[in-house]
Amino acid sequence: MQAIKSTPKVAFGVNNQVELSKATRLLFKRKALRLMEEGVLMIDPRSTYVEETVEIGSGTVIYPNVFIRGRSKIGSFSVIESNSFISDSEIGDSVQVRGGSYLESSKLHNRVSVGPYARLRPETEIFEEAHVGNFVEMKKVKFGKKSKAGHLTYLGDAEIGEEVNVGCGTITCNYAADRKKYKTKIGNRVFVGSDTQFVAPIEVGDDAIIGSGSTITKNVPAKALAVARGKQFVKENYAPKATETETKE
Repeated sequence: MQAIKSTPKVAFGVNNQVELSKATRLLFKRKALRLMEEGVLMIDPRSTYVEETVEIGSGTVIYPNVFIRGRSKIGSFSVIESNSFISDSEIGDSVQVRGGSYLESSKLHNRVSVGPYARLRPETEIFEEAHVGNFVEMKKVKFGKKSKAGHLTYLGDAEIGEEVNVGCGTITCNYAADRKKYKTKIGNRVFVGSDTQFVAPIEVGDDAIIGSGSTITKNVPAKALAVARGKQFVKENYAPKATETETKE
């Protein structure tokens, strides 16, 4: 064997964490330059971290402090905002991933918007023009075209139809006492009121309405209204009157 003497621009050894950091930075820089030459807009390539295996289409905008890794593929004219982490995910054209979102092994079709602060876990698929808002978590979910889950919601092991409105605080209770996970199926154009729990396995038909604050444990037919909440009691003049001492104080 024979060693070849060269400058660091050609090759240098990696023998510790400091040298590994330098080599990694050079690889990220090289990938960023290549992407920009292909038409990707990077606001600050020095703070954008894209692995070699990633594909990004022209016209897409990458904000600072974004990390994209693995076999991720992003289409054209999409926007990836700051502090987003994308791993092994497929993102279509004209998609907006708002700041602080975390995507892993998920698929976003064209014209989808996600975040800010959304969490998409493996085997989640968001279809065209759907919206996943802030602090929404999904796992193994098929989320239909033009459906919306605006905020503060957990959907797991679920199939959601098209044009569904999922209200704030909705939960699919997919994990049962037998330590098995069960599925929730919701049809098209369903309106789900805020603070609803679906105890899986459960199915909701097309055009159904779920009243806010309901815990749904039985299937709901198409075009039906389902309300499952405790009865409200009102007792008038219930508050105690202030004593004379409290009044003087």
